[in-house]
Amino acid sequence: MTIKLGLPSKGRLMEQTFDWFAARGVQMRRTGSEREYAGAVEGAAGVSLVLLSAGEIPRELATGRIHLGVTGTDLVREKIAGWAARVEEITPLGFGFADLVLAVPAAWVDVDTLDDLDAAAAAFRARHGHRLRIATKYHRLVRDYLRAHGVADYQLVDSQGATEGTVANETAEAIADITSSGETLRANHLKVLGDGPVLRSQATLFRARDADWSGTKARNFRALMKTLGLPPG
Repeated sequence: MTIKLGLPSKGRLMEQTFDWFAARGVQMRRTGSEREYAGAVEGAAGVSLVLLSAGEIPRELATGRIHLGVTGTDLVREKIAGWAARVEEITPLGFGFADLVLAVPAAWVDVDTLDDLDAAAAAFRARHGHRLRIATKYHRLVRDYLRAHGVADYQLVDSQGATEGTVANETAEAIADITSSGETLRANHLKVLGDGPVLRSQATLFRARDADWSGTKARNFRALMKTLGLPPG
């Protein structure tokens, strides 16, 4: 039986991941058409490649259906409850950087910090009779972050589309979303709160704690870590 390694199936993230492994002596390539999601591995015995969307990889890691996976730290921490007990961060890969940030309308000149947001949320509810809405795809991360900072008078609304546009469309008063440069936020007349991001994310190699690591798979894992120049775990 082989170690199943889940990698992003398309785009820049797949290319950068292939390059990262290749620089360490493990060659990977897609086989067949782009719709087949199949691949081959050279330079690492007992390792098979599984191509998945970055969003699917946390789920497959959590269930132990794949042994290793590369995806963003934001996706693992959002999608896996109690993530640290289910997966282990082996190493960050140094690309795929993005910050999960809270942003409010630039016109809110008196709201620059979480304390300001807390005060604004209380005033908003008193004025409008309902809680200030924050649009996001990252409910777990944002809820935990706001709770830790004492912000309570809000509601999260789900956004699976263009989150930055929800304020202009009047379906939310603020947003929490991933950004790399901030240009899209500025284009939508939003500003990031100054307390720092909810999470700094990057592509990371994870190990599934609940996968089957018995027999040859454990030996193949140690050999792969040695090839990659990483601690054996």
